[in-house]
Amino acid sequence: MNKYKAPYVIAEIGCNHKGDINIAKELIKMAKIFCNVDAVKLQKRNNKELLTEEQYNAPHPNPVNSYGDTYGAHREFLEFDVDQNRELRDYCVELGITFSTSVWDLTSAKEMTSLNLDFLKIPSACNNNYTMLEWLALNYKGEIHVSTGMTYLDEIEEIVSLFEKHNRAKDVIIYNCTSGYPVPFKDVCLLEILKLKEKYENRVKAIGFSGHHLGIAIDVAAFTLGASYVERHYTLDRTWKGTDHSASLEPDGMRKLVRDLKATHEALSYKKTEILDIEKVQREKLKNKK
Repeated sequence: MNKYKAPYVIAEIGCNHKGDINIAKELIKMAKIFCNVDAVKLQKRNNKELLTEEQYNAPHPNPVNSYGDTYGAHREFLEFDVDQNRELRDYCVELGITFSTSVWDLTSAKEMTSLNLDFLKIPSACNNNYTMLEWLALNYKGEIHVSTGMTYLDEIEEIVSLFEKHNRAKDVIIYNCTSGYPVPFKDVCLLEILKLKEKYENRVKAIGFSGHHLGIAIDVAAFTLGASYVERHYTLDRTWKGTDHSASLEPDGMRKLVRDLKATHEALSYKKTEILDIEKVQREKLKNKK
């Protein structure tokens, strides 16, 4: 029997829709019909809450990727409101794919909780917002997925302990992640998955992998090591303006990733008998009988 859970693949659209709901719908449609992923995920920010006034009014650190005169204007341009997220959720229901968001602040967490989504994601940048984590533990009934990029080991323990305190840890998926765009292979550090499994496999629902690398081979290795949830950034065109496109998979790459993960899951088993039925005819034909 295959002891590995079937892979659950999340296409992280994030802000790769360029602030256009029609592009978001096209991304979702391609993710479902062509790529065959399990879920798509966007991001939700309350920029006035998340940023200081100085950060909000400062220029974008990389102006070529900016959609506004200031960083705040750039972020607001890329932001969908609650009604737009509801429209996208309903579109996903119509297509038969799961819709989710990463929530970056308490206001966004409350807003997205109102949509009754199956799961919400806590980005690495916000996993130390314990006020938000506590509110979600007490008020949100779905799964809570948490990335652990740029996070110390004792901070991961603090996060898991918080959810255990509220009897919610079995709704938590902890993701191995290296925060960088893109991440060179030497910094992916896949064996950290084994550390997370050793310490948390029996305390949380599952272990995941959120990758910002290039290509799709690493994700198969992550799954083989025990990460049953795999999340990758996803775009229609890697040359589009924006920070995340270059570290994203285009639809054909995402389709191949899903294909390879499913094939790997099917292959991860022991032989049911010493010689399989498929081998018997070859044994009769090829095996030396002397």
